[in-house]
Amino acid sequence: QVRLVESGGGLVQPGGSLRLSCVASGINFRLHPMNWYRQTPGKQRELVANITSDSKTAYVDSVKDRFTISRDNVRTTVYLQMSSLRPDDTARYYCNAYYKGNQYWGRGTQVTVSS
Repeated sequence: QVRLVESGGGLVQPGGSLRLSCVASGINFRLHPMNWYRQTPGKQRELVANITSDSKTAYVDSVKDRFTISRDNVRTTVYLQMSSLRPDDTARYYCNAYYKGNQYWGRGTQVTVSS
């Protein structure tokens, strides 16, 4: 059974930093790309960052140079280091994996950027 569990969200002031973690189980983690999405109420879920099995990364323009995605294949964990956070980064952040023809999602972790 594939399971994705996110953690690390919280309330942070503008300009601050947070690191999100997603622990994956039930998949051969090192072979699969991993994604971070985010969603705010009333909007579609947005792909924020992607990391391939060989650690190539890609980002949505709005987070480039502020967010960094990384992975630890030993810990089967994908991270999202977020810095210079802005109020418009406020969202629920979800870990995602595409595995054997199916999309898998965690429950998400809430990030709120506010003074």
